Amino acid sequence: MWYIWLIAAGVFFVAEIITVRFLIFWLGIGALIAMLVSLVTNNLVIQVAAFVISSALLIFCTKPFVKKLTKNDKTVVTNAFSIIGKTGIVTKEINSSLAVGQIKVQGQDWSAKCEGDEVIAEGSEVEVTKIDGVKAVVRLVKPSTTISE
Repeated sequence: MWYIWLIAAGVFFVAEIITVRFLIFWLGIGALIAMLVSLVTNNLVIQVAAFVISSALLIFCTKPFVKKLTKNDKTVVTNAFSIIGKTGIVTKEINSSLAVGQIKVQGQDWSAKCEGDEVIAEGSEVEVTKIDGVKAVVRLVKPSTTISE
């Protein structure tokens, strides 16, 4: 019976290579443990129990470690979404009711519109809050008030 567990382990390892989710790998290890148990006893119930218990323990005990290893939160924002949160200067008055307006952000010219119905004058500093189609949605940056001593 040991050869059946060895074949099962091989199938699990090949499936892991195909899926790369690092889950089926533990079933392969469980099959190898069941293979070792089959060398000691011919009782199929004990072999299956060894497979199920060892696989479950390996999956649940190593899940946090695998999550930490495969965690990849460092996504790089590209294209139009890279200007969200950046500040720019209004180069043509922004008037949402007339659907006109242009800003310069990071050296690039963008069509712009306001979050609300306000009109933002040319030369004002704005912050890009989101992208709507091909236009940057902006809000006026309020000047900070400093107290001189």
